[in-house]
Amino acid sequence: MSDAYAIADADPVAVVLAWLAEHPKVTEVLGGPGRVSGAREAPWPHLRVALGPGGNLRDLTWLTEPEVSLELYGDPGGWPGPAALHRILKVCAVAASELATTAPIAGRPVVSSVRPSGVLLESPLETGQPRWVMGLLVTLHPNPETS
Repeated sequence: MSDAYAIADADPVAVVLAWLAEHPKVTEVLGGPGRVSGAREAPWPHLRVALGPGGNLRDLTWLTEPEVSLELYGDPGGWPGPAALHRILKVCAVAASELATTAPIAGRPVVSSVRPSGVLLESPLETGQPRWVMGLLVTLHPNPETS
């Protein structure tokens, strides 16, 4: 790596979000395109990808393992039900884990591992809107081809 500060640009949220937004299985299970972003927004169900609270930045020189949070929101009216949301979120997590088996893409960090940091948790919003959450530990480093 030629630039020691390139680690700051190895954004796990951007990598996971881009991957899941284009993944055909995720698009299918969510009911169509445009349902993966960094915001809680319609159309429902909707997957929000955000930086999680955990992870390990190790020594900030090359390989880090930050946590990415997957938050799946159902319709404020309560659908789909808990079993369906649980299943959808598992499909999204499996799709994210496929990142570790793909060839590096120029301009994006290299992902070597994606694994759960815990369990899937039902965590409805105070309004009653359904939400399921889980964390993924994403091991990645800057792409030496582009740093």
